Amino acid sequence: MTWRCSGLGWPQEARMAVLRWEGGRVSPLLAGRTLGFRAEGQRGCVGARGNPCPLGATVPGRVTQARCAECARLDRAHSVAADTLADDPRTYRVYLAWFGPGLLKVGITAEERGSSRLLEQGAVVFSWLGRGPLMAARRTEEVLRGALGVPDRIPYAEKRAVRSGLPEVADRAAEVEELHRRVLAVGGWNETLEPLGFAPVDHAALFGLDGLPTASSVVRELVPGGAVAGTLLAVAGPDLHLRTAADGHVVLDTRLMSGWSLVGAEAEAGISVPTTDLTVQGGLF
Repeated sequence: MTWRCSGLGWPQEARMAVLRWEGGRVSPLLAGRTLGFRAEGQRGCVGARGNPCPLGATVPGRVTQARCAECARLDRAHSVAADTLADDPRTYRVYLAWFGPGLLKVGITAEERGSSRLLEQGAVVFSWLGRGPLMAARRTEEVLRGALGVPDRIPYAEKRAVRSGLPEVADRAAEVEELHRRVLAVGGWNETLEPLGFAPVDHAALFGLDGLPTASSVVRELVPGGAVAGTLLAVAGPDLHLRTAADGHVVLDTRLMSGWSLVGAEAEAGISVPTTDLTVQGGLF
């Protein structure tokens, strides 16, 4: 049976990652289970805002956003991330997130979404910083970028490179706490936001990162007939960490799966899609 993939999700009520499929079906992603699939046909545009692509367009295998140019434009036209919803009346929260030693960022998310945004990004540790209107949250991001040099984005290649051999729980929380303390000393932002006390949340156990071995390669793209199969070691953000007999520890960004029609494959199928060797590339995607 062929299923068309809609990507990976972290529903709040489940507290685990699931693969989403066209039509609303989901498949839980459980560490230790075998996962295997083979791509068929061509990769199609997933459309925008819940609507199918009117052009029925195909998209390249290597892009992480499976949308044609027109659907990408429509999607960004209603995007908080693209600053096109300045009048959004919802309450927003500003957070500080830690992905590994020295990898901290500031970001915002709608309060009603809880910590889903942090799970989607693969944040190992996070703490809330403040809550309030959207534009006040946006201004706080800008203030912290300017005053402390805290970025609002960290490339996934950098996140993947540090997931094995993470520091102890207390040490990673301490790095977030130090940034939280420095942020509180910056004036201006807390005049329009309600400051929130430091309360670290650690996702390492939920992701399955404890004892995670160093990855040997990362999938570049799916191709027609190409298989990805192995034992699931961990799920962090959009990434699946798989152990395979022939290829070792392989990382798959599930955003590359969106738009493909997939059929099942046995674990012995291994990896028969293009990959990048991380031992040669030094961990860069």
